[in-house]
Parts: sequence; structure tokens; C-alpha cells
Amino acid sequence: MDSVPTFRSISLLILAAALGCHAQTTVVTGSPLPPSIAHRVDVLLRQKASLPPGATISIGPATPSDVPGFSTIQVTFTNIEGQTSKPVSFLVSADGKTVAQFTKYDISADPRALVSADGRPARGGPATAPVLIVGFDDLECPYCARLHESIFPAITHRYGDKVRIVYKDFPLDQHPWAMRAAVDVNCLAAQSPTGYWNLVDYIHIHASDIGADPTAKDKPSDPKSEKADAPPDKTLERANAQLDKLTREQGNLQHTDAPKLDACIAKQDTSSIEESKKIATALSVDSTPSLFINGDKVDGAVPIEFIFQVIDEALRSENVTPPPPYVAPVAPAPPAAAAPKPSPTK
Repeated sequence: MDSVPTFRSISLLILAAALGCHAQTTVVTGSPLPPSIAHRVDVLLRQKASLPPGATISIGPATPSDVPGFSTIQVTFTNIEGQTSKPVSFLVSADGKTVAQFTKYDISADPRALVSADGRPARGGPATAPVLIVGFDDLECPYCARLHESIFPAITHRYGDKVRIVYKDFPLDQHPWAMRAAVDVNCLAAQSPTGYWNLVDYIHIHASDIGADPTAKDKPSDPKSEKADAPPDKTLERANAQLDKLTREQGNLQHTDAPKLDACIAKQDTSSIEESKKIATALSVDSTPSLFINGDKVDGAVPIEFIFQVIDEALRSENVTPPPPYVAPVAPAPPAAAAPKPSPTK
């Protein structure tokens, strides 16, 4: 039989109930979370992070946040080996009923200023053009060559002087002569932007031939050799010599200072190329081609239609009406098969 509560025990129950009703159930900036709210946060994060048994969560005091009605709390997670994570920020509402994560980004800067085009040779429109395309290029990259071939003159034909295009250097380590090509074209760019683009065009078009023996085609091949149909052997030494020769020839066409150009080619200063690569890496560029269209990153040799869509959107953001929607040309129909000739009658 249950015993009847004494007066003292009843008084304690009443006191406990009163404390429960008046206990802190709101979040106060500058103070630790109330135990009940801290427990709910702990249970929620433990489930969301799928923490194993023995892992612990530490919740810091509430601090001011940029979101009205919410405070910030710093949470650290410690695994069973005692390793503690970096603090993770969460938001908790003043009534203790909501936990959220909030990431703040500054978008006050013009996105097109994300990648500087200063000091680089440009094609297309003037510096005031509403759309700036900055491409990270590798002159030995076949995908860059495909994009380069399709991007010109298609973009300038469609947009005229509304788009300005520059290239920055990102020669990949797996391409043996890409760094040499980048240095050489920049030596030329210092004196002739026109010569720079002419040389970039030529190298992209003829990249597959650079490093090959130009006389190999004229040499008779041994029909018994397994390499009879193989492309001529390529060497890095030959590629470097050909790139230097092409640079000097283009410099001569543009009437550049030959001794100055020769000195630049001979020096092979890669410092500006390495700086360009650092900029690319900071922008999460890890392959070529990579384009930044008013700051919007486009990776790979994507279809020209997609690039047009991104440019059109960039124009709209600058209150410039884009051209009519692009319609891809229709491939010509294959020729009709000739009708079979009637069989001769006997």
C-alpha cells in the first residue's frame, strides 16, 4: 500500500513545480543556453551528425548574430579518441525553438572584378564592354584548342563590342611544352597584343604538330615496320625550338624590337605565369579550359550554346538586351541513296 506523502514532501513538490514554471526557457545573449535548450540542441546535432557513442558536444554561450531574433552559438565536437573539431557556428532563436546554420557572403563587389584582366591583351569590345570573359588557357591543351576554335569568331560575330575577352595562363604540369609556349607568347604580348593573339591562334590550331620532325613526312617509311603508320616522334627540345621560332617570326611581322624579344625568350622568366597559376588555384581552377564570364565560372569545352546562355544572362544583369535567342544551324541532310538499278531481263 502506498504511503501518504508527508507535509514536507508535498511542500518540496510544490517548490519544484514553481521552479520549473519560472526556470529560464529563453536564450539570453551573453549567457549559456538554458539546460533544457542545450539538451535539445545536443540531441538534434548528435542525430544530424550521426555521432557514435562516447562522442561529446560542447556548446558555447549565446553571442550576438546578424540575424534578428537569433543568437550565435559555437559548437565543437569531440570524438572518442579525444580529437576536437574546429568550432561550428549555429543560430538559435530567442525562444529556443529553432536552430539553424547561416553563411554570410559579401556580394557588394562587382563579380566581373573577381578575376582581373589588367595588363592582358584583349579581343572584342573595349574595357567598358558590359561582359568580360577571362579564360585560363593552356596552349598544349586539346580541349582549350577546341573551345578556342569555336569561341572565335562565334562570340564576336554574335555580340560585337559587347564582350571583351582576355586569356590568363594556366599551363598544366602534364603538358611538357605548355610553360614554354606561355612564356613565349607573353614575351610577344609585351610588345604586340596583335602578335600575341596571332600566335595564340596559330599554336592552338597547330598544337598537334609542335615537337614533331617536319621532315618526317618526306622520309620513306619501312612498310615492314610496326611504326610505319604512327605519327612522327616528338621531342621537347624540338617543340621548344619551334615555339621560339614561331614567336620570332610573328614578332618580325609585327615589327617588334627583335633584340628585346630575343632576350625575353632566352630568359624564360616564368614568374608571371606562376602568379597566374596561383590566382587560378585560389579560384578553384584545376583544369583547362576555365572561363569566368562576368565572374560566373564555366569549366571545360562546353557547347557554344551554353556559353551564349551565360553571356545573355550577364548582359541582362547589366541592363543590356541580348541578341535574339540563338538557333543552332541544322546539319545538312545526308544525300539520298541512289535507287537500285533494275536487274537485266533475260
